[in-house]
Amino acid sequence: MAAATVNEQLPTPLDATSEPPPLFDGTTRLYISLSCPFAQRVWITRNYKGLYDKIKVVPINLQNRPAWYKEKVHPENKVPSLEHNGKVIGESLDLIKYVDSNFEGPSLLPNDHAKKQFAEDLLAYTDTFKKTVFTSFKGDAIKEAGPAFDHLENALSKFEDGPFLLGHEFSLADIAYIPFVERFQIAFSALWNHDITAGRPKLAKWIEEVNKIDAYKPTKTDPKDLVERYKAKFLAQ
Repeated sequence: MAAATVNEQLPTPLDATSEPPPLFDGTTRLYISLSCPFAQRVWITRNYKGLYDKIKVVPINLQNRPAWYKEKVHPENKVPSLEHNGKVIGESLDLIKYVDSNFEGPSLLPNDHAKKQFAEDLLAYTDTFKKTVFTSFKGDAIKEAGPAFDHLENALSKFEDGPFLLGHEFSLADIAYIPFVERFQIAFSALWNHDITAGRPKLAKWIEEVNKIDAYKPTKTDPKDLVERYKAKFLAQ
């Protein structure tokens, strides 16, 4: 069961004109962008575990990012990053595991060995999944992205106690995929008038069930903004 959710007002994203927070003062900070799917993974994890008071979310404006972020926080100058115990950690898949292991709140990995192993397989496939779909945008999108969505549909058939990727419990596997599936569902509908869940009933049910999770709802991207960005990025002639 998820921890209780909090109706949280996030601060305005920090930009090049913003002063840095009091870095390394003992506060644990999660640096995100409100539109970044990688950062969204860690944001969902933090919310699901009820770590509203333990991990402070600090949004960054990636289009006009502050110089101090690269200089003093994360030399790679990317989000997400987590400032914790005097160090900064990056990479979203590493971070969701780190937050799950190092903080209180409901565990996001099952004890069952087969499910744990399948979780690792699914996490390993995330790069292939998103690359396949993003590459498809430049070609016959519906046809070329099909195998990636079929892979998820098949994965959702692995355990009969669904509706989630590892069965009846929401997990890090779901968190790794939902930010991208969310965006792809919006994009295929708006740009190609295509429903990615057509002929994929388990995928449809999975999306429906994830959308009921309170920890996820406030992290969702703005669909209108997403469509405009994807049009500019992938469909510009």
